[in-house]
Amino acid sequence: MRPGEIVVAVEQVCALIEEQFPEWSDLPVVALPLSGTDNALFRLGDRLTVRLPRAPWAVDQVATDASWLPRLAPHLPVPVPAPVAVGRPGADYPWPWTVVPWLEGRNPQAGEDLVDLAVDLAGFVRAMIAIEPMGAPVKDGIERGVPLGWRDELTRRSIAALGDRIDGRAVGAAWDEAMAADEWPGPPLWLHGDLLEGNLLVDRGRLTGVIDFGGLGRGDPAVELRPAWSLFDARARAAYREALGFDEATWVRGWGWVLSVSLYWLADLWDSISPDDREETIRYIDHVVRHRHD
Repeated sequence: MRPGEIVVAVEQVCALIEEQFPEWSDLPVVALPLSGTDNALFRLGDRLTVRLPRAPWAVDQVATDASWLPRLAPHLPVPVPAPVAVGRPGADYPWPWTVVPWLEGRNPQAGEDLVDLAVDLAGFVRAMIAIEPMGAPVKDGIERGVPLGWRDELTRRSIAALGDRIDGRAVGAAWDEAMAADEWPGPPLWLHGDLLEGNLLVDRGRLTGVIDFGGLGRGDPAVELRPAWSLFDARARAAYREALGFDEATWVRGWGWVLSVSLYWLADLWDSISPDDREETIRYIDHVVRHRHD
């Protein structure tokens, strides 16, 4: 557990539901495995999920989801977890929380035939970026979706901190190439911001839902290219690229984002993660460096 993180018990969720949403108090509550990093999830009956932040840094998403997902959902080709209710603190639980629809599906796995999924996901991204701004927040600081150059110092510092644990020369050369790419020339567009396999739902190879909008906001769509390297093989990556239709500079910034996020994560958490996670991330960084022009 990280500093500030809490454990949420089934008994607390039952008490919250009984107190604040008694119309659901007769539904069974079942804890789901902790597969993410920010929220505890509980199945509520057959059709609902209770989603509770586990740490202070995840609390803001409650308001973001409640404000924006109901407005975005009608424009998207697959279901998203737009909240149907927002709860308040209680039962020794300290923060607001949400009840969202239960979305059917499973997470895709690398090694499967994911060409159809790549095309479907490109359709989701294109639908997102086509939505009117509606006055939504624009990414700032070093958030995913800001101009990639804003992360230059952070990324170079991460490369230096990792030292000979990575191929610093090859990684540095790739990062220099990413920094030479043109910036996004248009207005900031709607982004999911975290299209990892754990946030995608599939059935028989097709996209059935997208979850966890903790990275939601507007910015450079290059960050949505992350699954091209985190999930897809060469065939699916090519299908994703063709279906998206982004230009070369956006594609370069896309793998630049993969490097930046992975390098920072690895350098920052080196002493906190398992040796297997370290080795896997190093292999992933090496894969992006070697295959970025595929």
